Amino acid sequence: MARYIFITGGVVSSLGKGLASAALGALLQARGYTVRLRKLDPYLNVDPGTMSPFEHGEVFVTDDGAETDLDLGHYERFTGVSARRTDSVSSGRIYSNVLEKERKGAYLGKTIQVIPHVTNEIKDFLSVGEDEVDFMLCEIGGTVGDIEGLPFFEAIRQFSQERPRGQCIYMHLTLLPYLAASGELKTKPTQHSVKELRSIGLQPDVLVCRSEHPIPEKERAKIALFCNVRPDAVIPAYDLKSIYEAPLAYHRAGLDQAVLDAFQISPAPRPDLTRWEDVMDRLSHAEGVVKVAIVGKYTQLEDAYKSISEALTHGGMANRVRVRTDWVDSEKLEGEGAHLLDGYNGIIVPGGFGERGTEGMVAAAKYAREKKVPYLGICLGMQMAVIEAARNLADMPDAGSEEFDHEAGETRFTPVVYHLKEWVQGNYTVQRKLTDDKGGTMRLGAYTAVLNPGSKISEIYDGALEIEDRHRHRYEVDAKYRKQLEDAGLSFSGMSPDGRLPEVVEYADHPWFIGVQSHPELKSKPFEPAPLFAGFVRAAMENERLV
Repeated sequence: MARYIFITGGVVSSLGKGLASAALGALLQARGYTVRLRKLDPYLNVDPGTMSPFEHGEVFVTDDGAETDLDLGHYERFTGVSARRTDSVSSGRIYSNVLEKERKGAYLGKTIQVIPHVTNEIKDFLSVGEDEVDFMLCEIGGTVGDIEGLPFFEAIRQFSQERPRGQCIYMHLTLLPYLAASGELKTKPTQHSVKELRSIGLQPDVLVCRSEHPIPEKERAKIALFCNVRPDAVIPAYDLKSIYEAPLAYHRAGLDQAVLDAFQISPAPRPDLTRWEDVMDRLSHAEGVVKVAIVGKYTQLEDAYKSISEALTHGGMANRVRVRTDWVDSEKLEGEGAHLLDGYNGIIVPGGFGERGTEGMVAAAKYAREKKVPYLGICLGMQMAVIEAARNLADMPDAGSEEFDHEAGETRFTPVVYHLKEWVQGNYTVQRKLTDDKGGTMRLGAYTAVLNPGSKISEIYDGALEIEDRHRHRYEVDAKYRKQLEDAGLSFSGMSPDGRLPEVVEYADHPWFIGVQSHPELKSKPFEPAPLFAGFVRAAMENERLV
């Protein structure tokens, strides 16, 4: 049965609970333990799939088709453990499950209350798969004191009481603000945060204190005394140049040892940190720089493209170069012209929804094709490359996407991209209508693509003829235009196993121009970079030498 580590936050949000959880998971793995990480979000959305990227950042998709919080991306990138649908839950999902059971009569007419019915649902979620791993790390979103989070805090309190003594511990992240006027770190916010936790029955075993300045031993002792925590369990967490330094930094600070001490695991296996030392060596000793433009519509919030940003870092590490990314607003490209892309060694057009900014993406694809600049189109980025080819090479000047016509309420385009109404998932055929609910109704999760022998995409995957990546889309390139587009020079080099859905397009006469319907960035890791991103960065390096 797994030991549980519950990670909570206080004082302010965005302290890095997800990163701390992921780094701790990596450190426990380095000591030979198996781990799984989970996220419990207090918001009332059933999942983040219908939330604006400006509101919540990227939606991370799992192999089994769940739309989840972006922190699950951190978990996967640091531990290599593929997340599942059962690793992410929100208040909305919990309440939805409870109300569905009530409608079916599962509670036998009882009055439905937060305690015990909602908290029991949360505890059921926590216990899924507990016999599969040594440690289960469960992060509670938000901060202590948020009214939305109270059912989760109560649930983990009950959960801990129902387990054998010593099977659950609490790790709490706080902030030590620095007052420049007095030149001192203030511990009082941390004290009040822990006081709030203790008032609802939770006593932290480990405190992780974020600070921009060194924490003197006197202050650490003060925090330990007033927060009822052992002095060696007060862990400083300073700002880092790279998130991938976190496992080594937290190990130096004693986080993994403090956690094992809290579980009274002694002697503990010594950690093998070779993997993370190699990661930092590749980051710290880059042998060049390549400049990449990411042309998207959510560029005001970098978290909207978090996995792409990290996958580019991984691709740079694979080639021992540093990737400098610039975020180019596709609407700005529409107004000012594609010359804004001059000087970049590579261009990426990522996924997105809606018509806004798409003409700028089409312009970016045309620029990359004509100027022979390496291009990687992901999801919508692939569709825009197809539309560009249809308009400018295949004599379809009004080519476009059904999505944009649906949005505008009028027919304006030849739909080379159409609403996907049916596809095969495993042994089943999935059917969708435009009138379906928006949440969770896309083509989601891992699907196989069959590649053409000798194609560039096959070469990138070491000659493989089948690959599997995660998808998140409801519009698809229409295969009925395949011959017309291939005659114009755009090769459909990857298709779904039934041959109905285009998965990859590329130009044979271009140094490196590939569009994929999937999201390969979601499976990239620092110690196992996504082949497409490693290949894209390598092509950008070649382009940098030519410029």
